[in-house]
Amino acid sequence: MRIPFLANWLHRDQTEHGAAGLAASLAEDPEGIGELFAECELLRAQARSAGLELDQTPDSLEALDQLMPRWRRDPEAVPWLGNDAGFYLGTVIVRTVPGTGWQIRPGGQPVIRLASGRELNVVESGVSWAMTGSPELSQAYAEASEG
Repeated sequence: MRIPFLANWLHRDQTEHGAAGLAASLAEDPEGIGELFAECELLRAQARSAGLELDQTPDSLEALDQLMPRWRRDPEAVPWLGNDAGFYLGTVIVRTVPGTGWQIRPGGQPVIRLASGRELNVVESGVSWAMTGSPELSQAYAEASEG
């Protein structure tokens, strides 16, 4: 299967255009990039092992906040899980908060642009959540939904 945006995403650091290529892919296929960001396999596996199925709703963010942070025992897994948590948070925001969408900063960092124009670095929030539990994902969502 040929997925046009995937080549740009996977090879973004190896291309001359880097972040510009990812931004172009987002402009070309925002739903496809959104689906890629929504995969979050490590986070989904952690949630499933705790009996939680992630359904891309704000309630699932609250449920994630209640999980015992067993992943903190594995310092190598924390950044990956945090990255997934950030992408999942962003996915829930984009799918449920009107006027929001993914944007790519010039350095290649995916962020959420709120209807107000403010940017929210959801990956940074996700990594912080995975490492310390703060901010809670549901709290970050509440702030985003207020604009």
